[in-house]
Amino acid sequence: MSVTIAEGGLDDPRVIALLHTHLARARAETGEGSAHALDLSGLRAPGLRFWSGWDGDAVLATGALKALSPVHGEVKSMHTAEAARGRGIGAAMLRHIIAAARGAGMARLSLETGSWPYFAPARALYARHGFSECPPFGDYREDPNSAFMTLALDGQLTPLSSGDRVPG
Repeated sequence: MSVTIAEGGLDDPRVIALLHTHLARARAETGEGSAHALDLSGLRAPGLRFWSGWDGDAVLATGALKALSPVHGEVKSMHTAEAARGRGIGAAMLRHIIAAARGAGMARLSLETGSWPYFAPARALYARHGFSECPPFGDYREDPNSAFMTLALDGQLTPLSSGDRVPG
């Protein structure tokens, strides 16, 4: 299977359906008020780039990069269709987002994901790509339902410490 990652797709009904599944599942698998997945309007916000991953006419994955500052980005809306999991599609999307962040001159890439067992495969994927746990960043606050991770893209930044707030 060959996957093509294309920028955009937020008007495609297949992408919208996959995003709806992602949003519904994230909300169902996270504590009340702790789901931070973006809806369509949030994904259309300025400073955000969105990609969809395709195998022919089938959309298999989504992912986005949100600029928190000129040097700090956030991975958003990473989702792989259940039928396509375990085939490296999520990893391909994550590598694409990391490359886009580096190409934009960002020095750090962070993310928020769920702390519940449902999100364990996602946390493992991020860890395999060099992300490590960190305190909340940007506008996030401590939340037992959330896990925060970060990656220094230039290999020279020190990890975020508690109290570090990168302007968003």
